Amino acid sequence: MEHFHFLTASTPDLKPPKRHISPKYVDTVTPQYKPKFDALVRTDIQLLVGRIERGRGEILKESERLEKEIAEVQELKKKISTMTANEYFEKHPELKKKFDDEIRNDYWGY
Repeated sequence: MEHFHFLTASTPDLKPPKRHISPKYVDTVTPQYKPKFDALVRTDIQLLVGRIERGRGEILKESERLEKEIAEVQELKKKISTMTANEYFEKHPELKKKFDDEIRNDYWGY
């Protein structure tokens, strides 16, 4: 059984070993990598700023589109009680075509 001493019932120590990095090592190695690290950080920041600017532009466009749509709906809401079918179909020609096709094909919705 002495060949299998690693199978004993002792609790394994799962903590990572403590390492000590000497300040001298840090002082000699850090200057070599600091410019590379700083350049990478600057590049990443520039990429993120570019993404933010593109996203900002897209958000502004979408906001303008939604504001126009809201204005149209509010206008439609004001006119809906007095609006005729022809006036509605002028604003939505695709619905007029759909209704005309259904009437032409004798499809009355049931």
